[in-house]
Amino acid sequence: QVQLVESGGGLVQAGGSLRLSCAASGRTGWLGMGWFRQAPGKEREFVAAISGPGDSTYSADSVKGRFTISRDYAKNTVYLQMTSLKPEDTAVYYCAAGGSRYVRVEPQEYDYWGQGTQVTVSS
Repeated sequence: QVQLVESGGGLVQAGGSLRLSCAASGRTGWLGMGWFRQAPGKEREFVAAISGPGDSTYSADSVKGRFTISRDYAKNTVYLQMTSLKPEDTAVYYCAAGGSRYVRVEPQEYDYWGQGTQVTVSS
């Protein structure tokens, strides 16, 4: 069984930075991992994903050039480095582990989810 625990969220001013962490328990080393977010009244949306081997990443256009996904296999942890934050980045951010080793962008392609961490960006 895989369990995911996110941390690192908080309140930050526009233009600031945060780093989210997703600590995984269980065998996730070969699974693709992703970050999604959900703002109030909106559907969950894809943010970024990384392949099982870590050789491929993909980000949503809205965060390209500002957010970077990475993973540390020794710590079994995935990170989302967020810079140049905007008020529209405000959301609950979720970490997810997929059913395959490839990069995936659809929520239904992921089998495991964390509980989420709140990110609030003030203007």
